Amino acid sequence: MNDEPPARDPIGEDARIDALDARLKAAKEREDQRNCPQGTVESDASYRIGSKVLAELLGGIGGGAFIGWVIDQFAGTAPWGLLAVMSLGIVVAFRNIIRMSSQRPE
Repeated sequence: MNDEPPARDPIGEDARIDALDARLKAAKEREDQRNCPQGTVESDASYRIGSKVLAELLGGIGGGAFIGWVIDQFAGTAPWGLLAVMSLGIVVAFRNIIRMSSQRPE
């Protein structure tokens, strides 16, 4: 048969093919990261912060309304105790929300 060496190197030893293979692997990794589910750390942190804000707001309004209602029942000052303490609860809730928003993310 023919004892001459082949004119081209085998495919596995070609530098262009190796570079193309490395670029394909990197592109596949980027595509997998881009298509990963949205349950990432950033969305979980945003969900937790949103839950805290909602809890502060509902707690301030609800807690103020309840405490004001109790004061009105014992003091007989309806509806002024309810309105005053609920307003105070709203102010405190917004102060806490502003304080949370000014903190650096963890």
